Amino acid sequence: MTIILTKKHRCTHSSTCVCTKGHLTEEAIFLVFNNLNWNPKSIASLSCACKWFDDLAKRVLWKEFCMTRAPKMMLDLQSSGIHSIDGNWRALGKLLIYCSGNKKDGLFTSTQIPGHFVYRTRFSRTSGNSFLLPNCRTDVLYMSDPCEHLDQGEEGDVGFFRGIFKSFGNSKVRKMLITRSAPFHPTEVCPYCKAKLWNMLAAKMVPLSSASCRLGAYEDCIEYYVCLNGHVLGICTLLPLSDSDEATEE
Repeated sequence: MTIILTKKHRCTHSSTCVCTKGHLTEEAIFLVFNNLNWNPKSIASLSCACKWFDDLAKRVLWKEFCMTRAPKMMLDLQSSGIHSIDGNWRALGKLLIYCSGNKKDGLFTSTQIPGHFVYRTRFSRTSGNSFLLPNCRTDVLYMSDPCEHLDQGEEGDVGFFRGIFKSFGNSKVRKMLITRSAPFHPTEVCPYCKAKLWNMLAAKMVPLSSASCRLGAYEDCIEYYVCLNGHVLGICTLLPLSDSDEATEE
């Protein structure tokens, strides 16, 4: 199904678009994107073209996308009665489908690895426990499997991972970060919501043994950050595949 905006309806610049008339109704847009199974690329593309649509997408469409893509996870994130994702469904939708990579001389590593969309990523509450200190494991953290970027020169095989805390504002991790006066990254911000990033490694809050086992990574090559809204992003150097693993992959 293709959505067409007539010349009368089309907005040429999202930053200056103030149109409020001539569009399909919100109900019609909802039905169209329901038919498209809440296609995230279509939502993102039209959001860039029209401010009216972008506002609708932030309020409705990204939420429906998240609820469709990871329904059990979304229900759990909201089950505490607190809007634990701060109303920013677009940021959470992006986190579900986008590996942020890194800029040269930016976050984590000096090797430039571009961000990209991923078709599907598994997020696991059980995996999240492996990234929490023992006295913080009553917190709920959903963590992804690593997105593998192989043969990155001196960096070796690199894995990016990302996650989201439930009710981060009331979490033990947040309280401990504040108590320990954990530093923020001096220049980088969360690629999903633009909030400041706490350095978990500098705060000595990365359980290296369990995290490395979960990631299949070297213990001394793991670091991750948590933003003020509870989004997690990290990087690791992956262990090489054994001969038996390589045979399995083939």
